[in-house]
Amino acid sequence: MSALELLTQGDAVSRAVAALLLAMSVASWVVILWKAWLLRGGTRDVLRSIAAFWQSPGLGEAAQRLQGFDGAGLVRPAVLALQQVAVDAQAGRGDLAAQGSLAQRLTRALRDALHGALRRLQAGQILLATVGATAPFVGLLGTVWGIHRALATIAAQTGGFTIDKVAGPVGEALVMTAFGLAVAIPAVLAYNVFGRVVGRIEAELEGFAHDLLAT
Repeated sequence: MSALELLTQGDAVSRAVAALLLAMSVASWVVILWKAWLLRGGTRDVLRSIAAFWQSPGLGEAAQRLQGFDGAGLVRPAVLALQQVAVDAQAGRGDLAAQGSLAQRLTRALRDALHGALRRLQAGQILLATVGATAPFVGLLGTVWGIHRALATIAAQTGGFTIDKVAGPVGEALVMTAFGLAVAIPAVLAYNVFGRVVGRIEAELEGFAHDLLAT
């Protein structure tokens, strides 16, 4: 008997648990594929964009050049923020955003740009962590419920114990355990791998911001 046949024979609780695990699996795989694409391009774009920036004669030229390099939009916002600080300084803006020394305004602009890039890089990590942490317990819920059904079936038998009467609930319970692990393992692996990649990109961006402030 296949896993699908076991689930179709289950009750409403078993089907609800299976549907929840399926939704968690679909959501995690969508995030995994999207983040794999984002981080693969982001790692390349950050290195190319930083190199292109330092080869540019000025901020304006750098912002133009980065349009062709920074497809992930991780470096160019920092350059545009620096441009805006320079424009505000020349215009003599008097609002609170323009208060403080030039170094302080540059620091705020780079910090905000860096935080925006990091928020984008971290997107989806919470979902992967949540799926990885909770999917085994959701599967365990289905397992416990399947065992409960099997025991209830045994208790209700009056003509003697037969294995075919409890094979369905027991098999369903085992399938739920496997389903929960199958959902959780890819999410946990992706969370750890993506975390390391994000850490490397974050280090590159922080080093770039530090170099900008030092120049």
